[in-house]
Amino acid sequence: MTAQNERKILVSFLLIFSFMMVEAIGGAVSGSLALLADAGHMLTDAIALGLAYAAFRLGRRGADAQRTFGYGRFEVIAGLVNALTLFGIVGFILYEAVTRFQDPGPILAGPMFIIAAAGMLVNLFVLRILTRGDAEHINVRGAILHVMGDLLGSVGAILAAVVIWYTGWTPIDPILSLLVSLLILRSAWSLMKQTLHILLEGAPSGLEGGKIAAHLKKAVESVQEVHHVHVWSITSGVLVATLQLRPKPGADIRLAVRQVERELKERFGVEHATVGIDWDGASTCRFQQEAPSSHHAHAH
Repeated sequence: MTAQNERKILVSFLLIFSFMMVEAIGGAVSGSLALLADAGHMLTDAIALGLAYAAFRLGRRGADAQRTFGYGRFEVIAGLVNALTLFGIVGFILYEAVTRFQDPGPILAGPMFIIAAAGMLVNLFVLRILTRGDAEHINVRGAILHVMGDLLGSVGAILAAVVIWYTGWTPIDPILSLLVSLLILRSAWSLMKQTLHILLEGAPSGLEGGKIAAHLKKAVESVQEVHHVHVWSITSGVLVATLQLRPKPGADIRLAVRQVERELKERFGVEHATVGIDWDGASTCRFQQEAPSSHHAHAH
């Protein structure tokens, strides 16, 4: 699936970058902020897609002595850069819109309409490429959010061109660019939260330590206690975990560890698990967190 994602991202990058040049020239010639804003957003799309492609290429490299988990985390950093560039472009649109309200200039509605309509078609085509197959991957999802924001930008520019053509009311141009920027802001916030959660090694949704500990105690008969559970993502969809278990007296330790590893993989999708044995209950963990119950369940 990664090779397919990589190809999708590369084709999308080439299409978006090419049309971004057309839209920037068209925005400058027609005097439309909505078109310039969309071109600016397309530039961040191109940067985001380029980063995503680089992330896929780097992510293919295996682990080495220095990076024992490989380069997969680079994809998450690319996702964060995507989000930050979206915030940057919103700031640019806001600044330009305020300037246009204070000093409106002439806008050529005809060229603006033609370029915006062509931009919408390009975005629809790119969106179709990206949404086929694995659309949940963090990099593909980031690219889809960028292109959807772009598509809305093109629709906004088309509406503005039609209004200006029929009424000559130019404030519609910065007004619609502001509405588009609010939608972009929402996408950026969602993507930034997701990437920061991975970078802060937060537990993936539904995989809290307490839940995992409770399941293992129930599913593996020879386990007496499970604690110091840490679970996090290396990159989108690649989960790792560490935990300590206290076996019941007389239990087959090797069998217990194998069963725990199998449960983690089959039930929770954990790719790599490190299982430690707590022989006397005296083991401590710097990152332990007291659970509200009388038992000590440590989850991160």
